[in-house]
Amino acid sequence: MTPSAHSLTDLAHVFGRIGLLSFGGPAAQIALMHRELVENRRWMTEGEFLRAVSFCMLLPGPEAMQLATYAGWRLRGVPGGLIGGLLFVLPGALLIAALALLYGNYGTLPVVQAAFLGVKATVVVIVVQAVLSLARRTLMRPDRWTLAALSFVAIFALKWPFPVIILLAGAYGFATAKGGSRAAPPPLPPSCLTRTVVIWGGLWSAPIIALWIAGAHFLTDLALFFAKLALVTFGGAYAVLAYMTQTVVSEKGWIDTAQMIDALGLAETTPGPLILVTQFVGMLAGDAQGGPVLALLAGVLVLWVTFVPCFLWIFAGAPYVDWIDQKPRLSGALSAITAAVVGVILNLSVWFAAHVFFADIGTVQIGPLRVMRPVLDSFGPDAAALCCAAVVMIWCRWPLPTVLACAAVAGAGIRFTGLSSL
Repeated sequence: MTPSAHSLTDLAHVFGRIGLLSFGGPAAQIALMHRELVENRRWMTEGEFLRAVSFCMLLPGPEAMQLATYAGWRLRGVPGGLIGGLLFVLPGALLIAALALLYGNYGTLPVVQAAFLGVKATVVVIVVQAVLSLARRTLMRPDRWTLAALSFVAIFALKWPFPVIILLAGAYGFATAKGGSRAAPPPLPPSCLTRTVVIWGGLWSAPIIALWIAGAHFLTDLALFFAKLALVTFGGAYAVLAYMTQTVVSEKGWIDTAQMIDALGLAETTPGPLILVTQFVGMLAGDAQGGPVLALLAGVLVLWVTFVPCFLWIFAGAPYVDWIDQKPRLSGALSAITAAVVGVILNLSVWFAAHVFFADIGTVQIGPLRVMRPVLDSFGPDAAALCCAAVVMIWCRWPLPTVLACAAVAGAGIRFTGLSSL
């Protein structure tokens, strides 16, 4: 079928279905889109889909959401891209908004905290699984293993900012890539690219400028941070969580460590991109600053500055996909960044596990290195038991929402049957 044969109603139906069923992270979401768009409907060929995946992985931001936007653009231009991207995000965003408001009112209740123990234990397993899966796919050469190890040390022990690690890894990959680029003229004149960048860049920055002029200091600060985060989210939400935690917990004090862990657990239970965890964090910060109304405003603002750049990258870059595919140095930069992301996510898994399994975490300084040191007497056997149960359920290939629900019920059960004191 030609692109003109696909009505916007057809696209809304298909991408709405994808948005509602997109649980399980980017790998599962990309597989779902492949089944719907390539296998079942043949709206894209295998080659077109694979090139689109490679292109989206080059970009900062959630690659699955950007793939949905690209697929919609390829089928019906900008209107199709808006349908694909928005319907991939909106179902999860609405659920996150409801969960954040409920959490703000009831998150401190003992039954809720007990249930979250099971969710947190499951999140530890999910993040470790993400590390192993990404390592198997990307660490194919000795230098990639070295990049992963160095990035882990840099963020875990030296506390380097995540953007610095990404820039250094990308520069290394770009400089060491082999193979020359094949000469090919750009598919569109520069004026078309400039117009797209101006329009979507203006939309992205408009609320930030308006808030700054209005003197809304908290919302301006929130928007600037998450806008910056949108520029460095190579490797998905897991990769930037450590950086986000460092800023929103340690530097800004918008939320605490326990809330940060709960945010990821809740984001895992909803469809859509995992980076929706930023919306949850923004809403918790807004609720702490000014109640439910400010929470809703903060959530909408974070969604805007996080996802409008995705449309900018796709609408500006989509016409150049075939042209970019002929540039090996860009592929080398991506490969190196992905290897570094393995080390960053490993840091995240260690951080999560330490805070879930131990009530008290200290630090120890060894020369320039500063690493966490769990207090052994604060070890929680409840969390360890729940984590083991989650491993078994995931190994048996239970659906992730089912695993999270069972773990939450088990956490509450351990607390209120008195087993936690044994």
